[in-house]
Amino acid sequence: MPLALLALAIGAFGIGTTEFVIMGLLPEVADTFDVTIPMAGYLVTGYALGVVLGAPLMTVLGTRISRKRMLMLLMGFFIVGNVLSAVAPVFGLMLAGRIVASLAHGAFFGIGSVVAADLVAPEKKAGAIAMMFTGLTVANVIGVPLGTLVGQQIGWRTTFFIVAALGVVGLLGVAKLVPDMPKAEGVRLRHEIAAFRNVQVLLAMAMTVLGFGGVFAAITYITPMMTHVTGYADGSVTWLLVLFGLGMVAGNLIGGRFADRALMPMLYVSLSGLATVLALFTLTAHDKAASAVTVFLIGALGFATVPPLQKRVLDQAAGAPTLASAVNIGAFNLGNALSAWLGGLVIAAGLGYTAPNWVGAALAASAVVLAVVSSALERRTRTDSRIVTGAAPEPARATAAHH
Repeated sequence: MPLALLALAIGAFGIGTTEFVIMGLLPEVADTFDVTIPMAGYLVTGYALGVVLGAPLMTVLGTRISRKRMLMLLMGFFIVGNVLSAVAPVFGLMLAGRIVASLAHGAFFGIGSVVAADLVAPEKKAGAIAMMFTGLTVANVIGVPLGTLVGQQIGWRTTFFIVAALGVVGLLGVAKLVPDMPKAEGVRLRHEIAAFRNVQVLLAMAMTVLGFGGVFAAITYITPMMTHVTGYADGSVTWLLVLFGLGMVAGNLIGGRFADRALMPMLYVSLSGLATVLALFTLTAHDKAASAVTVFLIGALGFATVPPLQKRVLDQAAGAPTLASAVNIGAFNLGNALSAWLGGLVIAAGLGYTAPNWVGAALAASAVVLAVVSSALERRTRTDSRIVTGAAPEPARATAAHH
């Protein structure tokens, strides 16, 4: 594997850490700024919405300069945003710092996927992309728990300074190790946008929003839920986040393996399993052992949907995958934003800290419905095209259009 992949994985590790570490530190940040937990939840929502907007925006702007330079520029945004979060004297500035950092996220993974695939032989492309995403999943096993621990023991500002330092390492790695590839020639914006007219691309993205939203409804408020309902000590949240991260790593590998063999069945199993486990979490949250197992399963089932959904978008947007790929990364984060907001609403409504689990179960169940619809449409299109190839009305329509 080329060393350049290591530089991309380090960048992904930093981005993964900053995205998820905030969930373990919500109570500390809320105390510092004297805001409520649902209000502090906007730090998750704001970041996620920044990814949603930043992914297509930065990818489109990135077509004008070389991919290497664009990746360096994105790491620059990431560093500045995390430093701003670390020094913010008021809540509004912390939120602004989160949004600046988030602008790097979607495009880094979107452009990084293309670069990773270009670095290796065609038959190793999926492995190279997975290698970069490993940085994101490992962040949840090492970066997030360590960041949470540092934040609780020394102070959350220190955590954000450390994350900014990781960004500097990622930036230097990209500068030193990633070869200077030419600009993405022939990326016509009109061509890229046309992919979004495909119903299957839109359905896959909607499944991404709802399925991943299910995960984040529960995980955003994991700290108050585990300390107030389950009875864990604050320090134990770190280990629960390690379990969640291990689940993500396992799910990512399993989802990647089966996405090539049986994509839609893999989605049915993982999304149905996720909806079931989230519904059960409202009960298992009252028991320490059961809740630990549940947290692992949410990570595993949630991330088992990532490779098949990303592959489905790339398959359906064939010929113009760059923007669709980045926008789908944004769709994961739209799910985060939506569910963090809905989870905050049900807590603020006085329904208790386990209420977001019901929100998550409903979102994941909706994604299963969309998967069934998507399959049915695909079967119908196949049948229709067989009928069309039997008759040949197409050329007649084309000549009519010329007149």
